Amino acid sequence: MTTMFGPEHAELLEHFRKRSGPEARREALREVVQIHDRAFLDRLIAMDIGPEKALALRLVPLVFVAWADGELDEREREAILRAADERGLAAERVSRDLLAGWLANQPDPRLLDLWKSEVQRVWNRFTTDEQLQMRHRLLGAAREVAEAAGSFLGLTSGISAREDAVLQELERVVT
Repeated sequence: MTTMFGPEHAELLEHFRKRSGPEARREALREVVQIHDRAFLDRLIAMDIGPEKALALRLVPLVFVAWADGELDEREREAILRAADERGLAAERVSRDLLAGWLANQPDPRLLDLWKSEVQRVWNRFTTDEQLQMRHRLLGAAREVAEAAGSFLGLTSGISAREDAVLQELERVVT
């Protein structure tokens, strides 16, 4: 999944590579996933999910929901940044830089395919409880982004048909 990162993400990858010792890698991963359970973090590392991959796994769905209609509304941008902040994903400048790149230019659709492949590769290696928690977080954050652009005075659904299609696609992957 390192192919999720292009040349414009070199600084992000270098930031995480500098923290290459086992404990430093675990700490960087802990910062991204916000889980302190050492055994869980070690399982992620054994699955080849380091901090950069964990960050991409959490952000890619939000970005694709926001870009579902081919445009990124300012409210969607704010919703993504708010979701990232609330989940601690934007605490570091490198996380914000990654987001900024994906928010500035619509990502290649193959990025979502890579995300789906990676999630499918590891999904059954999590416990049922872990899957439920991850599914809830991922779909909740993605739905917040979809709703951000637009209900009218809170009276109508703010989710477009294209955003709903992306949400359903995400849901199928994490079921």
